[in-house]
Amino acid sequence: MKAAGVAGIAGLAGCTDSLTSGDGGDGGGGNEALGNYPIEGDTATFGFNIPLSGPYGSEGQDELRAYELAVKHLNNGGGWVDSQFDDLSGDGVVGKTIDYVEADTETDKGKARENARQLIERDNAIMVSGGSSSSVAINVQDECQKQKVLFMACLTHSNDTTGKDCVRYGFREMFNAYHTAKALAPVLGDEYGEDLEFYQLYADYTWGKSVEESMRQFLSEGPGWSEVNSVATPLGTSDYSSYLSDAQSSGADVLLLNHYGLDGAKSVRQAVDAGVDEEMDIVVPLYNRPMAEAAGDAISGVFGTVAWDSAIDNTPSNEFTSVFQDEYDRIPSGPAQLAYAQTLQYAAAVERAGSFYPPDVIKELEDYSYSNIGMGEETMRKCDHQAQRAVPVVRGLPADQIETGNYFEIVNTTEASQVTYGCDTGPAAQCELGPYE
Repeated sequence: MKAAGVAGIAGLAGCTDSLTSGDGGDGGGGNEALGNYPIEGDTATFGFNIPLSGPYGSEGQDELRAYELAVKHLNNGGGWVDSQFDDLSGDGVVGKTIDYVEADTETDKGKARENARQLIERDNAIMVSGGSSSSVAINVQDECQKQKVLFMACLTHSNDTTGKDCVRYGFREMFNAYHTAKALAPVLGDEYGEDLEFYQLYADYTWGKSVEESMRQFLSEGPGWSEVNSVATPLGTSDYSSYLSDAQSSGADVLLLNHYGLDGAKSVRQAVDAGVDEEMDIVVPLYNRPMAEAAGDAISGVFGTVAWDSAIDNTPSNEFTSVFQDEYDRIPSGPAQLAYAQTLQYAAAVERAGSFYPPDVIKELEDYSYSNIGMGEETMRKCDHQAQRAVPVVRGLPADQIETGNYFEIVNTTEASQVTYGCDTGPAAQCELGPYE
């Protein structure tokens, strides 16, 4: 059963009852009380902290659909629970029925942190998941670390999430800006040539800055491009015309729009409407299905990367697309796949641990290798809790080929081995995970 939203719950009991004994009640007898462990009663609550409004609202709505589907399958079987996750039974998790509470981050990091605090302290969430804005994800995982509750990040792409802001209690399946730039730069070099000049507009927060820095690094090191200028734009900008005019008059060959969600759809649409694409090639380093749908034919020919897409033709991907479409009569996005996968990954780790006791679950996730979520062989690395995985590079379809549910083609899937970096290099070099307990 769906629990009430955070904003509508006043007067529920706090978390004191769940911190009264070390007997566990979930098959983990003998462990000390920690966070919201042990769980009292027959129900375990997951907290889903997502942007249901704001510039990333479309992504959040699709994430929520996937979270609800994951809970349904954990309790009743279906989807990957039956076909891809041997650790899961479809009859709850270690004897507990799974319930959930949702909260709207409004794509605001302060609101998101307060939501997380309420999900943990008031609603007794044993795990929190969500994201879309990296500032949101970083604030939420910091709160979860302090409260000793696991955070399974959904959509967050900043290098900092598993770099300088990493935490022991946070895990990320999504690749980061460093991975995107390393996968995208050689494709752009092959397509457009070497020794070009580029101009960047980027969202003015940790994610946009990460993409801007990483694209500069790998476009300079790879095809030998040089940057003319890079300009920050506020999150939630509605009119990009002055920024685009400056870019257009810069003389650069390529324009990188480091925007996402509704912001990304607006900036690329406005760029095309202003004729920028007649003088400069446009690149959107990270986009997704809802964003492409909102941009329409402005996405034609635009290169970028996506978290996952239903066009990826393998058994797990096809199964997820099928069950999601059956449930909601719509094709799932990459953020939806991340939400579904992270929820099941956490539940499977609990089953392997035989308990919801957080340190035991964390150790089951660390250095765990898997190939059951549609992106081939992956490892959730222990040193920074960053999944080492493939990166799909895409290009928007020609206008006459765009139709509902079909906006871009996958031109390359860059294998994990080609984009990974060592634990002592790149973003991981700044990661200090913190304590288990």
